[in-house]
Amino acid sequence: MSATAVLLVLAGPAGSGKTTLCERLVAETPGFTRVVTSTTRAPRPGEVNGVHYHFFSPEEFDARIAAGAFLEWAWVHQKNRYGTLASSVLDPLAAGRSLVMNVDVQGVDNFRRAAAANPVLARHLATVFINVPIRELRVRLGGRGETEAEIAHRMLTAERELLEIAKFDHVIESCDRDTDFAALLGIYRRVQSRVAAA
Repeated sequence: MSATAVLLVLAGPAGSGKTTLCERLVAETPGFTRVVTSTTRAPRPGEVNGVHYHFFSPEEFDARIAAGAFLEWAWVHQKNRYGTLASSVLDPLAAGRSLVMNVDVQGVDNFRRAAAANPVLARHLATVFINVPIRELRVRLGGRGETEAEIAHRMLTAERELLEIAKFDHVIESCDRDTDFAALLGIYRRVQSRVAAA
């Protein structure tokens, strides 16, 4: 296990920019890769198994749950399951690659539970919440071309997510893309130093 490999798990409301931050960290920071998560939903056009997701049938997913292969998994919108295989995290960390991923607040809670039972994961894990003021969030969602009903649903979800903010290791108060990315890099360096010293 590398002395400085880290796992950054980002969460935040829709429109907080967490996906963009993850993509930029992988593109601009040597040694970073994205965690490939698993799902029971069908691939969308252009999606490649093992690159965008590990696509499993419900039966395959069940078999991996039974085998204890997932660090975390959850139903999403009562339709499909999403999860993170232990091998998708622990193998890259062992190879010295730092990892970043974004999940919902429920997924972060599951990661915390997994870390409580796995000292290696606990050492390398840091959770980051991307916080956006509610008024600003509504503006951002409106700029994405979503319907009023979709925006209202996402705003309700965001209000629930904000109740969990105190549980996170780090919080980025979202300003703009470059400022948020600089804040994330600062968190990465602090976590890297903590891991190296552990």
